[in-house]
Amino acid sequence: MSHPEKRERLEALKERFNDPTVFDRIPYASEAVFDDLSEHHIGSGWYLDTDGHKFRSGIAYPSGTKIRYSSDLRERPLGRTQLVDWGIQSKLHRIGSKLAPIIDDILENNTYFMQVRKVEAAPAEHTYDLQVAGAHEFVANGIIGHNCLGKYHPHGDASVYDAMVRMAQDFSLRYPLVSGHGNFGSVDGDSAAAMRYTECRIESLAEDMLKDIDKDTVDWVDNFDSSLKEPSVLPAMVPNLLVNGSSGIAVGMATNIPPHNLREVCDALVHLIDHPSADTLDLMSFIRGPDFPTGGIIYGTNGIVEAYSTGRGRLKVRARTSFEEHEGKKRIIVHEIPYQVNKANLVESIADLVKDKKVEGITDLRDESDRDGMRIVIELRKDVLEEIILNQLLQHTQLEITFGVINLALVDGQPKVLTLQEMLQAYLDYRRTVVTRRTEYELRKARERHHILIGLIKAVDAIDDAIRIIRGAANTEEARNGLMARFELDEIQARAILEMRLRALTGLEIEELRKEFAEIEEKIRALQEVLADDAKIMAIIRQELLEIKERYGDERRTEILIDEGELDIEDLIPNEQMVIMISSDGYIKRLPLDTYKKQHRGGQGLLGMETKEEEHVVDMFVTMTHNNLLFFTDRGRVYQLKAYRIPVAGRHSKGRPIVNLLPRLEEGERLEDNISIASFDDDLDLVFATRRGIIKRTSLSEYRNIRANGIIAINLMEGDELVETRVARQGSEIVLASRSGQAARFDVAEVRSVGRASIGVRGMRLDEGDEVVSMAVVTTEDKLLTITENGFGKTSLVSDYRKTHRGGKGVITIRTNERNGGVVSVRTISDDDQLLITTVQGKVIRVAAKEIRTMGRSTQGVKIMDLAEGDRITAVARLAGASEEEKIVRTEVHESEVMGGLSEDIEE
Repeated sequence: MSHPEKRERLEALKERFNDPTVFDRIPYASEAVFDDLSEHHIGSGWYLDTDGHKFRSGIAYPSGTKIRYSSDLRERPLGRTQLVDWGIQSKLHRIGSKLAPIIDDILENNTYFMQVRKVEAAPAEHTYDLQVAGAHEFVANGIIGHNCLGKYHPHGDASVYDAMVRMAQDFSLRYPLVSGHGNFGSVDGDSAAAMRYTECRIESLAEDMLKDIDKDTVDWVDNFDSSLKEPSVLPAMVPNLLVNGSSGIAVGMATNIPPHNLREVCDALVHLIDHPSADTLDLMSFIRGPDFPTGGIIYGTNGIVEAYSTGRGRLKVRARTSFEEHEGKKRIIVHEIPYQVNKANLVESIADLVKDKKVEGITDLRDESDRDGMRIVIELRKDVLEEIILNQLLQHTQLEITFGVINLALVDGQPKVLTLQEMLQAYLDYRRTVVTRRTEYELRKARERHHILIGLIKAVDAIDDAIRIIRGAANTEEARNGLMARFELDEIQARAILEMRLRALTGLEIEELRKEFAEIEEKIRALQEVLADDAKIMAIIRQELLEIKERYGDERRTEILIDEGELDIEDLIPNEQMVIMISSDGYIKRLPLDTYKKQHRGGQGLLGMETKEEEHVVDMFVTMTHNNLLFFTDRGRVYQLKAYRIPVAGRHSKGRPIVNLLPRLEEGERLEDNISIASFDDDLDLVFATRRGIIKRTSLSEYRNIRANGIIAINLMEGDELVETRVARQGSEIVLASRSGQAARFDVAEVRSVGRASIGVRGMRLDEGDEVVSMAVVTTEDKLLTITENGFGKTSLVSDYRKTHRGGKGVITIRTNERNGGVVSVRTISDDDQLLITTVQGKVIRVAAKEIRTMGRSTQGVKIMDLAEGDRITAVARLAGASEEEKIVRTEVHESEVMGGLSEDIEE
């Protein structure tokens, strides 16, 4: 550091501290000064000056009082101020002291000193070849380039240097791998300075690409002349191919992988670890699209879907612009340009369009970009519309480009065009290999150390014998052989004993030896457990990805806008039946309906969701992938989500937290009910039932436009909560069922239609301790299925239930006793329907409705599902049979209890 820089920093430090004694003290000054004065003292207070003349001159305080020499004066702090004010500086000059020029330099250059409070050993750091790492000084690029040429790359230096320059350009790489000093080019197309003028060092992200390379994680091959070994590939803790992209062409094949946001890629990889069956569509809920280092806007999503689904696609990338008004004139401001577009050429092309009169209305054009960001100003005439001019520029210049995606990469040495899911899976497979090899290396090293420790402990346990053998040996070989024979050691262990220092024989060191032995044994057990369990290896990869995301992740730069004229994403998704399951701790997932094959009544079912002891499945329903799911919360709000946005998961998976799919849920807000809607018809109503028997009816059309942060669906009284929501039309009837087995039937017309923010009216009068648990929308011709929590149920004719007015107590729908338990659900049903039933322990059974006998209202029912001890039913979903297909198509409503519109009969 030069003197001016040092002086600046020290002056800044001095201003921070008002206490002058903090930096005024000079280390060892007292001892050095008074020792030197003593050497030049000729007795009785006399000194000789440089001319040989005697003089007497004491050292005095600024007040004039002389300072008497004392034994402790050498140990007292002495600083810059005292050297001048006490007259020490002048006296040292008069006697010609060797300290005088040193003191002068300290005073003239304002050199300050700080006391060292603590000294610690610096941790060891990995360095690579030329020691170009983040913690080291910048190294001249000429050294790096020619070192690479001589050892690894026998071609021209231009290719080496250009590659390194690109790794330092923040407009070329989304996450630069090299930190550069000097001119490394610009977005205007300026080339970098010659390598002799620039310096660089490796970024910490690139260091993580190299992490564990010394632990046998990758294969090493000969370099071009077989004089050195080089890694065939890097360990790559960072998914560099996706986050920084790649572009190139060779042997008739081309690749053009766009850069992506690291945070999104890590989230997608973590999701793929948690849900191995996730498809490209599921992963696109995390990776929304490419994220270019220069920002810009991707216009339209069809190209993204095509690129991620097939490995090839075309993206329309636009500049980010805005409009300004200045002195009555409009301006177009360009803030960001598409990836790999030369800004200088872009400005020139706009000027050429104006010059050739292909675009009229532009009066001035200038580039006002600076270190704070890009700003291209396009001045317009007062009589032109800025939107028209912008559209012309998008059409004729590189303010809009087409980025062709070709996800071609080498997989196991073979070139392959990859989908998004295949790229992510290939990376996880590779990282599994790296982590496995690293663990095997660490286990091997731990075993080697364990082997040596066994020998050392044998020696210290019989240290007298070991010393006797060593002292009695004529040479090292004889001592080694003696130890091997006495303690049954091999050569490696005997050599370790001979190399052991005498200090290792102290009690503390021996105790440390035994402690290390125990730790090594524990480490070996842990490493063996990791190698024996693939889930633990994937857990390590998952944790490392989360750490990388936390360390380097940032916000997305490239915005993605929907092109109104393009094909909607739903057109690319098959509209098929799916089972949606929700657990009590807020996890949700969807599964193909054919996951659950039909069983006979009384079966035990299959495991539908992996749950812990304190968790259980609280809801399950069947829907179509294109349907809208409405989620109602305890605060009376409703949120909307397309069914296909819920990730597909396996039977044993918990799924994904609902809060991740509905990020605008407020703190503490809890989901209470949900419903599946195919379309928001004006002649349909939403009917709400609450735990306390309150019922409310609101037109379905009022819920057509639901914002991302939800809208008010119903006002709930304190202590009440939503039980179920159903779709009804004019002429329908409502059946409310209570836990104790009562059912109230009345016309929906008795519930007046009100607005979204209303509370509702009383629908059923309840006994003390009873509560409403289910609601069905019925007609007189329907059958009603009632199921209890202990696995029993029955069907009865709706006509058997006496119709009452709203607010009545109702009639018995099923006998509830110790055998049956309380009522869980009431559903309309027909003979060719099927049922999906789930339990607290996550078991799911699929049974035909015709196996449940129709009987009277007040009977106890028959066993539908054989439950394990302590298990109970929590949710029931209905699959509509072929006889209702025409009805369902006509209403175009697919409820959670009526999921139909099928084009084929359900296979039995």
